[in-house]
Amino acid sequence: MKALFVGVGSIGRRHIRDFYEECLSHQVIPEIHVLRRCIDNLGEIEAYITEQITELEDADYDVVFITNPTNLHYDALKRCKNRARWYFIEKPIFESLEKKIEDLGIDDFNTYVAAPMRHTLLYGKLKEIIKSRKVFSVRVICSSYLPEWRKGVDYREVYSAKKEMGGGVNLDLIHEIDYVYDLFGQPERIHSISGKYSDLEISSNDLSTFLLGYKQLICEIHLDYFGRECVRACEVYTSEGTYIADFIKETMRFPDNSVVDCHVMQNEEFVNEMKYFYDFISGKHASINPPSRALKTLEIALEGD
Repeated sequence: MKALFVGVGSIGRRHIRDFYEECLSHQVIPEIHVLRRCIDNLGEIEAYITEQITELEDADYDVVFITNPTNLHYDALKRCKNRARWYFIEKPIFESLEKKIEDLGIDDFNTYVAAPMRHTLLYGKLKEIIKSRKVFSVRVICSSYLPEWRKGVDYREVYSAKKEMGGGVNLDLIHEIDYVYDLFGQPERIHSISGKYSDLEISSNDLSTFLLGYKQLICEIHLDYFGRECVRACEVYTSEGTYIADFIKETMRFPDNSVVDCHVMQNEEFVNEMKYFYDFISGKHASINPPSRALKTLEIALEGD
């Protein structure tokens, strides 16, 4: 299994480790190349890497992972066009709807765009509840404090803080929009307000709110970078009462106030996502988040931006 990673930031490093371990679990020894601007020490992650390269030359790969900043995805895919059978693109697919996929060599059959929250036990239970109950309203929130995301790193220098690099809560936290789309599909009406409202020293949006209208329900989504208490939850209002999926505590609260612990393992979403992706490239199932679907989610994320 020969793989190329374009981008070795925190998420790229995580995917390299998980991909390597998943390959070994199938008795496959992966050959992992990393495309970089210059050769440099990568620390502990070097144990998983076969070679660092600065040019693609004539090499072909089984799979290409696009894990660099969002604003570089399109150019990276152009460089890797027709160089692989399968593609993994970190979310969101692009930072702009002006980018087109027709000439990139990717399609709905050979490409998966990251959607890790959908690979958790808690999300599976949330989906079951919504499918089997009459839902009137849904309220989704993802609130956290950007300066505390990465210890020892100046938050003002990361891509999240820079609008020109594809940062901003509406793109950075697109997971929430992704799973709402997965649960309910395309909304009939979309109202959104996004902007920079806090004292954070960033150029990107630190607050986005969405009101999505469907025939049977209304969904509210709140995304921010400035919440001092980390909150990530989905409240589902039904005829039976309210169900609350807490993605921080990994619990599901039922209308009778009983709570089910849905914790499986640390980093469950990323480990399970890589297991899913290995099965995908092995031909066991279709992509659950192909480019056409990822672009629909992006359209909602950029509404009103």
